[in-house]
Amino acid sequence: MESSKGRPASRPARRPRTVNAFTSTLGIAILLATLFTAWTPNSLFASNLQEQLRLMLTPHPGPNAVTTSQPQLRIGIVAGHTGNDSGAVCLDGNGQVDLKEVDINLEIASLVQRNLVARGYQVDLLNEFDTRLNGYRAVALVSIHNDSCEYVNDEATGFKVAASLETRDVNRAQRLTACLTDRYQQITGMTYHAGSITSDMREYHAFSEIDPNTITAIIETGFLNLDREILTKQADRVAEGVTQGILCFITNESVLPTALPTFAP
Repeated sequence: MESSKGRPASRPARRPRTVNAFTSTLGIAILLATLFTAWTPNSLFASNLQEQLRLMLTPHPGPNAVTTSQPQLRIGIVAGHTGNDSGAVCLDGNGQVDLKEVDINLEIASLVQRNLVARGYQVDLLNEFDTRLNGYRAVALVSIHNDSCEYVNDEATGFKVAASLETRDVNRAQRLTACLTDRYQQITGMTYHAGSITSDMREYHAFSEIDPNTITAIIETGFLNLDREILTKQADRVAEGVTQGILCFITNESVLPTALPTFAP
């Protein structure tokens, strides 16, 4: 967030050392009211609340003092199929393995992690069935996958995003999917292929494993057949689309809300 620079305030008059109980109680009440008013959606957990309270109760240092940064926000990125299986497998004309989904997923996920770390976030790169997913707590978790290598038809191109239908916070889940959809489409120029969202995406296993307060989504960044060129030769562009979608959600950027998909399996 940008900080605005205002005119330096004049030094307040010195107060008497003795303060009555009513004034002290009123001051604490105002402080707590200010804290809860400023509590943003990023402050999901009690530990965050305690840390904010600690910071507010700590005297502010002078302009030349050395300060420490605010606690980092945690984000989870799942590299689909990593540590478990190959995912979709593409074969060349001789029937030999030419491309594996797991490799594409890991490359994109690693780039997203790098992008977010460079912006000051704490990012966990997770395997498909990572033990850390059990009760995982973060402001957001996004799992990255890709669709089949098989040629279906000329329409089998583009990306898709889905969130859990059992989420406790539908509004924030809609914001995450809307942000990912909007920013990814803007940056990659790819089309949104909503018609191929399946029950496997809506019932993705991690949705039921993580802490219920963690907002999560799964994105299939393209089809390994018709979208192969952008996925393999412009992975940085693909990763930036995912990155910007996550940042849109975390920083509450403007985006049009979209309903959670309810397509039949």
